Amino acid sequence: MLLDRYVNDRPYVASSFLSVAIAEAYGSALQGNCKKRPELVDRIMPLTARIAVLPCRGGEKLLRRLFEPLGYEVSATGITLDEKFPEWGGSSYFIVELQKNTTVVDLLSHLYVLIPVLDNQKHYFIDDQEVKKLLKHGKGWLSDHPEKEIITRRYLKYRMSLAREALMRLNEDSPAQIESESDSDISTEEEVETKIKLKEERLGSVLSALKSSGAKTVVDIGCGEGNLLKLLLKEKQFEKIVGLDVSVRALEIASEKLRLERLPDKQRERITLAHGSLMYRDSRLAGFDAAAVIEVIEHLDPTRLSAFERILFEFAQPKTIVITTPNREYNAAWENVGIEKLRHHDHRFEWTREEFQNWAKGITDRFHYQVRFLGIGQIHEELGTPTQMTIFNRLFFQ
Repeated sequence: MLLDRYVNDRPYVASSFLSVAIAEAYGSALQGNCKKRPELVDRIMPLTARIAVLPCRGGEKLLRRLFEPLGYEVSATGITLDEKFPEWGGSSYFIVELQKNTTVVDLLSHLYVLIPVLDNQKHYFIDDQEVKKLLKHGKGWLSDHPEKEIITRRYLKYRMSLAREALMRLNEDSPAQIESESDSDISTEEEVETKIKLKEERLGSVLSALKSSGAKTVVDIGCGEGNLLKLLLKEKQFEKIVGLDVSVRALEIASEKLRLERLPDKQRERITLAHGSLMYRDSRLAGFDAAAVIEVIEHLDPTRLSAFERILFEFAQPKTIVITTPNREYNAAWENVGIEKLRHHDHRFEWTREEFQNWAKGITDRFHYQVRFLGIGQIHEELGTPTQMTIFNRLFFQ
């Protein structure tokens, strides 16, 4: 079985869409149906599945932890971030080949469940229907899998109420065997920020900085579901607005929230949603007056920061760049976070104020920008503010 064809023209497609592709292309086989050769449905045979490009957030080690207990021989070849720039290091993508004597139904069921688990990103809305899908395609193997907790949590995108329900139904005798990664670990950022309305204040601060810059064209890098885009669209100052995100599903949600199809023509012409990654040089990012990067950099592996820096500051070179990121010191002010924890399970790091300022000052030295720092949120005398923001302005003497 080859999944290369589906990803050939979209090499970094979200893993959730690979599962959709499996359901669409092999729907009958996934359901255990075969009209022409029904005797093959339950036949064990040597099968090989090759996935051309598979996101694996957790690396090869996690890949093997998921598939080897099921009896697969696993071959994984890492993909470099960019062959032209080997110093950028490896990516989180692998070319994967799985081999096992099994049935087609079992192979497809394993792929359907475990591919989104490896991605560990939310590309679509999760509800109780996903629990039903997990239980259906995990029947006969998931309840005995040594990594069933992490599989369940990741498949359900850390919706812990749904994960508990799924685990209870998988293992009626041990309904509480969810590991210590509790609700507070998973949804801490959302919970604490909602209570203090930090999200709204952050968006307002970024909008104010963009307006003060005099920018007429703005790109929101990592725009997500379009919260900033909605505010930008209300301001006549911004004549051209682009939202860029790596998640196709997030862009679909942004389109729905912004009601793009219902906007008057003049409004619709001002805004564009684009699928892309800030890890790769993209001509669409060039020529903007300003760029916003809100709560994005902490989701990058530290080894990828140099690539991000070059893409944004060296190649795109907007006149003004506004970046926000959590202040790790402030975590100590929240009882259920603390200085030792990160605010969100997908954060790769969080910087103290000194670390963030040192990084930003390094940017100014290498790429000819000047910088100033602002805090967002309630000020703590010792810990600062929960969010730190920097505004870069490009110098024109180079």
